[in-house]
Formats: sequence, structure tokens, C-alpha cells
Amino acid sequence: MPRIKKEKKKKSLRSKYRFSIFNDTSHEELFVLRANGLSMILSICLAIIFIIGAVTVLISYTPLREFIPGYPNAQTRRAIVQNAIKADSLEQVVKLWDYHLSNIQRVIKGEKPIDNIELTTSSDTSATTLKRIGIKEDSLLREEVSRQELFSLGSKNKSIEQIEGLHFFPPVKGVVSDGFNLATNHPYIDIAAPKNSVVSAVLDGTVISGGWNDETGFTIQIQHSNDLISIYKHNSKLLKKTGDIVKAGSAIALVGDSGNLSTGSHLHFELWHKGVAIDPAKHIKF
Repeated sequence: MPRIKKEKKKKSLRSKYRFSIFNDTSHEELFVLRANGLSMILSICLAIIFIIGAVTVLISYTPLREFIPGYPNAQTRRAIVQNAIKADSLEQVVKLWDYHLSNIQRVIKGEKPIDNIELTTSSDTSATTLKRIGIKEDSLLREEVSRQELFSLGSKNKSIEQIEGLHFFPPVKGVVSDGFNLATNHPYIDIAAPKNSVVSAVLDGTVISGGWNDETGFTIQIQHSNDLISIYKHNSKLLKKTGDIVKAGSAIALVGDSGNLSTGSHLHFELWHKGVAIDPAKHIKF
């Protein structure tokens, strides 16, 4: 009996089947599919595999993944980055307060205050924090402004003309962690992105400066038409040098965390028009 059943199964797999669709009124055959049992099983398996693959690709590479429970959307990811930066800033401020409190206690005891360069190993963290966010940061900020003025970026009193008809290429794929704000002396944006992500030129132009800076790391500046200058800082590597002609969207550097003023892997991006810093978010979709 078992042998007979096996033979029947083999016979059913080899048997040919026909699937037809007829017009109910005219009985005209509209569609016909002929296949044996084994072909039907293979076709169904391939169809299931294709559907699973298509769904996986849609979920992995399209915004549909944001509908998966637990997966953060763009706003949540941006909030995570901003909260991480704020937490780091608060931690630095607390360490700076600890340093000042330690000096106050030493003064009360009649001891000599600890200088920010002479801190011992036990207070190395406070010393590093002081040098990065204290006195040195103010002087570095003044030096950065002076350096920008050397490149004839001009006065902020000039009026900004409307930039029309220009198609800006996004400099990097990432999340804007800190936006443009002249009121807080932040005339640029910070874009959080994975390390070694490709940094692209926003417009056609010529590299007018490319090299290393202790505060901003690997920095590159590009002169564009319409009196526009774009600046890219804290890169891990520069792919272009001074004098190179670049096209919009061409790779010019890799995202990094170089320079004393950097607090994480990101791109510091500036856009200037006729010597005035402008908000890149108004012209570029990040």
C-alpha cells in the first residue's frame, strides 16, 4: 500500500493541469495556463520568495520602514542627536564648575589655585574641558571670525540678494543637529553623519582653500559663481586640493571628527553670499 501511494503522488506531480478563465456570457476562453504539478509548486515557491524579497527591499530602503513599531522616524532621530549634543555640553559645563569649585576651595585653604595647564592627572578631564569650552574657545572663535574676514567675506551689513535659479546639491546625507542662528553666533549648520560619509560640492566651483586647521581639522572652501562661497569643516580626509575645479555633487571630502572644536562625527557647513552668511536650509533640502 505505501508503494502504491508513492506512485500515485509521483503520478500526480507529473500529471498536466490546465487553468482557464472563460467569459461567463460568451464562454470565450480569456486566459489559459498549462503546467504539471511540480511546475506549479516551483512557481508558487518562487512567487513567495519574490514577494518576501520585494517587501524586504521596500521596508529597508524606503520611508515605509518608519511605520515599523519601534523604528525612529526622522524627527525622533534628530531629537536623539540634539539631546546627545546637549547632554555633552551639560557634562562639560558641570566639569568646568567642578574645576572652579576646586580652585575656590584651594583659595579658602590658602593654597595656590590650579592653572588650567597645570592640572594633575586627577583633574585632566576638567583641564581638557576648560581648554575646549572656556578661555580658549573664546579666543578661537575670535580667530575664526578674523580668518573669515581675511577671505574678503565682508561685512554683515550688506544686503543679501535673492539667489534664484540655482540648484544646490546636498553636501552630505545626514541629520541637521544644530541649525543656522545668527542670534547665538552660529552662522552655519552642523549635519550629523556617519564617519567617512562622502561630502559633495553643493555647486560647480573652484577650490580656493584646502588643508588642515588645529581647530576645524581638515577644511575645504569652494568659490562658486554668483559670489557664493561654501565651506566644509571637520572632515577626516580631503579629496580635492586648492585650485581644483569641481562639479556639483562631486566628492570633495569624507565626514570626520577632526579639529579641537569638533565633538562628534559631523559636517560643519557654511554658505556665504557676497560676504554675508546665509541659512543653507533655505536653499538646500537636507
